[in-house]
Amino acid sequence: MNPPRPALPTSARHEYWLPTLELAAKEVFDLMLACPLHSTTESLFEDAFEIASIVGLAGELCGILSLRCSSKSAARMASQMLGIDAEQAGPEMWDAVGEICNMVAGNFKNKIAGLGDGCMLSVPTVITGAEYRFHSMVSEQVRAVLLFEGEPIVFSLEIHS
Repeated sequence: MNPPRPALPTSARHEYWLPTLELAAKEVFDLMLACPLHSTTESLFEDAFEIASIVGLAGELCGILSLRCSSKSAARMASQMLGIDAEQAGPEMWDAVGEICNMVAGNFKNKIAGLGDGCMLSVPTVITGAEYRFHSMVSEQVRAVLLFEGEPIVFSLEIHS
């Protein structure tokens, strides 16, 4: 019989989650793409993103983690991951973005005490096209904008209460 898992203290939740989300994303890009991500404070016109990946979280933490980027960035991710020419990346870019989002979500939850075994991830969903609106019933959001080869990528952790 396993000992009871300590509750995730609410006060400790979100104060460190933004730097933890940024670190989780940077580590995945370093490891899987051999490319660093850089922090930025530039403002974005997010309607220009054509690809989004979403991974659901359930258990000790309920919500979603999403990654949004341009198709150019998605093609570069596929190129770096698979060793293919970025201009030739078709469906491979969807797989790459979904897998990267899933790895960032897993790396993030493993960095938070109490979430590693207490939080499950869904299979990633990838959305393509710029003409969509995504609505989630969130109570809080942690959002990180990072640059991948000079192009912005947005990571959002949307938390359900």
